[in-house]
Amino acid sequence: MLGAMKTIYTEKHLLHTPRKEATGGEILDCFEKPDRALFVREALKTRGLGAIEAPETFAVEKILALHNPAYISFLQTAHAEWAAQGRVGDVFAYAYNVQHPGMGIPRHIDGKVGYYTGDGTVPLTATSWQAIETSAYVALTAQGLVAGGAQSAFALCRPPGHHATKSAASGYCFVNNAALAAQEFLNKGAQRVAVLDVDYHHGNGTQDIFYDRDDVLFISIHADPSDEYPYYAGYAGETGRGKGEGFNTNYVLPFGTDYASYEGTLQQALAQISTVGVDALVISLGVDTYKKDPISRFLLESGDYLRMGAAIASLRLPTLFVMEGGYAVEDVGINVANVLDGFLQAHL
Repeated sequence: MLGAMKTIYTEKHLLHTPRKEATGGEILDCFEKPDRALFVREALKTRGLGAIEAPETFAVEKILALHNPAYISFLQTAHAEWAAQGRVGDVFAYAYNVQHPGMGIPRHIDGKVGYYTGDGTVPLTATSWQAIETSAYVALTAQGLVAGGAQSAFALCRPPGHHATKSAASGYCFVNNAALAAQEFLNKGAQRVAVLDVDYHHGNGTQDIFYDRDDVLFISIHADPSDEYPYYAGYAGETGRGKGEGFNTNYVLPFGTDYASYEGTLQQALAQISTVGVDALVISLGVDTYKKDPISRFLLESGDYLRMGAAIASLRLPTLFVMEGGYAVEDVGINVANVLDGFLQAHL
């Protein structure tokens, strides 16, 4: 079907349903909840943008190529260790390794949780790993569609991934789905890939993974980390290291940014991608730039996401969209569908 885009999605995301998170000095119901993906799926069906298909299964080595094996082992076994200590409920940290970064990995589960997580938004349930692993395979399956000749595809990943570093979970993210997809493009013959992160929050995990490399151009457009999560990464002066110097760009925007202001920065980012030259484009698609998002402070309207999608389409690159943030649950599906619809309409 002309102008269609396949979506990869799985109900296994429901296996990650933590009850609470620690945010802003409170223990709250999780903002990153299953309804996010369910609303997006329903919006895509209603809009008729393309088929929705299940992911393939991959070897875990695809994940281990970018993530520390000991960290992945922790994600797989943390809840069992937690329960063995007589704990009930979800795995949470109460102590973090902030003063001794060179120390070894503690034996006790409490120490491990503080070693491998960066905040209170990444609780683990007994079945979280199954959802985390399958979310990664959603991204890899969608990547395969694009690498196989599709103009575009959408990976409806949950949990999201762009805050996951090589060896730590934070910001609702455990495995970096967009980074895995970018790496797989390279594995399949691409010389260079761009990852454009349009989530409200900086993609610190993706930056961490590719910061020393020149085969992945990472660009993030986000709220000023001086005032907003993740606070400790995402500044304009972070431009890459070693071979990666010049292949990492952070566009920092103030609270209250609307699309009239945002659009110019987006065009800068797209021009940079065009100038560098890449074989494929991965979009870390967060729609928490929306004016009603409960944890964000930009002012984009639903209609603006149509224009965002059309702007991305102007690059005329094989494009993979990977779901990241967006927590205004009742509108998240409309906003995601608008990005994809805008992209597809621009190609007609």
